[in-house]
Amino acid sequence: MSTRTRGTAPTPVLTRVRAAYARVEAVDRPEIWIDLRARPEVEAEAAGIDARLAAGHHLPLAGRLLAVKGNIDVAGLPTTAGCPAYSHRPETDAPAVARLRLAGALVLGTTNLDQFATGLVGTRSPYGAVRNAYDPRRVSGGSSSGSAVAVALGIVDLALGTDTAGSGRVPAAFNGVVGLKPTRGLVPTEGVVPACASLDCVTVFARTLAQAQEALAHMASPAGRAARPVPGRAPGPWRVAVPPRERLGALDEGWAEAFEAAAARLRDAGAELRPLDLTPFTEAAALLYEGAFVAERYTAVGDFVDKSLSAGGAGLDPTVAGIITRARDIPAHRLFADQDRLARLRTRALAELGDADALLLPTAPGHPTLAEVAADPLGANARLGRFTNSTNLFDLAAVAVPAGEVSGLPFGVMLVGPASTDERLALIARALEAPEVRLAVVGAHLSGQPLSGQLLALGATLDRTTTTAPVYRLHALATEPPKPGLVHVGEGGGGAAIEAEVWRLPAEGLGRLLAALPRPMALGRVELADGTAVPGFLCEPAALEGARDITACGGWRAHLSSPDA
Repeated sequence: MSTRTRGTAPTPVLTRVRAAYARVEAVDRPEIWIDLRARPEVEAEAAGIDARLAAGHHLPLAGRLLAVKGNIDVAGLPTTAGCPAYSHRPETDAPAVARLRLAGALVLGTTNLDQFATGLVGTRSPYGAVRNAYDPRRVSGGSSSGSAVAVALGIVDLALGTDTAGSGRVPAAFNGVVGLKPTRGLVPTEGVVPACASLDCVTVFARTLAQAQEALAHMASPAGRAARPVPGRAPGPWRVAVPPRERLGALDEGWAEAFEAAAARLRDAGAELRPLDLTPFTEAAALLYEGAFVAERYTAVGDFVDKSLSAGGAGLDPTVAGIITRARDIPAHRLFADQDRLARLRTRALAELGDADALLLPTAPGHPTLAEVAADPLGANARLGRFTNSTNLFDLAAVAVPAGEVSGLPFGVMLVGPASTDERLALIARALEAPEVRLAVVGAHLSGQPLSGQLLALGATLDRTTTTAPVYRLHALATEPPKPGLVHVGEGGGGAAIEAEVWRLPAEGLGRLLAALPRPMALGRVELADGTAVPGFLCEPAALEGARDITACGGWRAHLSSPDA
């Protein structure tokens, strides 16, 4: 199923699926996945969604590809939590997955993670360390490592993670994507292998805030919203608490300046900035692993880990196993003492926040290499949780967003606020989004094609796969590398819908791309199937002399795979 006869344009959802599998091959990052679904199976599901759309069904997430962290149930795929011996095959989706699928999203597969969601590094897995999307020598961040990288590399549109100590935010920062950590209870955690059940949240990664918010809206439970009403606020501009630089502790080189620049952008957008003592937040962060709260990790999977160790420990990550087994012997009186201390710290923290709408923080204090984590796995991990560990302990909401680059790598910040202020935090975060433009491509810049690296080097990310309006013809040009020429012929000119990808890239990146664009290519407005128009690559008509018309193929990829290409 899902093969296309020549001369017939591919349907939109099926086109997106094919582009995703091409992207999987192009990036060659097998460590992202625990189970990648077979392509024919996903193509068949895509064809079904296209048929439902054609029949008039409302599917707001139709064609959005979804990756799911390997500790969240996907019907028919093993749930491993990063441990092969722990695997079980659920018959039903976790509610968060089911709700996205109901809206039209397609699951591409389950992703790698720090085993049992224990870690912020993305290296604690028998399936391999997940390398950073921008620099393979560095960690991807964990525990939701594979999910964040799958989004950052443009394979999927959305990905689910979990967040107990920062696992839905640190990977977002390291890979230049958005990570929403909702208010606890807003998204059901049924069907999720717990790390610390009382603190766990299902999170979402996306390349834009709007996409992440849309997914969260579908996943959220009405009962969860009703149980946690949105706190009121006094009128006036957004009030954002910003700790003084000297209170942030040691940061990687250039990170303090990048953080201050993010704060300045909020101020320039009209926010009122005010200082805050970060001490209760960092003291609570240390409690999560150094105190008795880690005992809940033993409650979740400790019996399994003990039995596995007694049988030789095959498939267990030694660092994770050590954390969980040490938690077994924490005395009950220590938990009560730590709960009392946490209550006092939370009171102090909320007093520091006062009537602020949000607290701005670096998402992490630095970005270690794989070698640095291997040399000091516990110390490196503990450092990464300095700003994130306290969020769930204090019952707060958070959103992690990109905030520029430092030394060519993504730098991210986090906005943290009271429970149920998820939408408010996202509104504030929009002031940090860099100006972007859309670019339509139909040939050598498509995912997996020879020039797609030019887009990635400019910080571009794949927004969607679609088709043009049926007013274009496509020709194979005699260029190196081979590329097609797209020509507008207008209504009644014998045009057809041509497979296209729409990429998002920084506005200044489009200027750089245009400056280096060789003839006969030109930049113009490309009309898309949904009636919108975006900048895109077109061809000078003079270059078509002697060029073969390949319009009947419906797109450049289909032409390349045809026998007479």
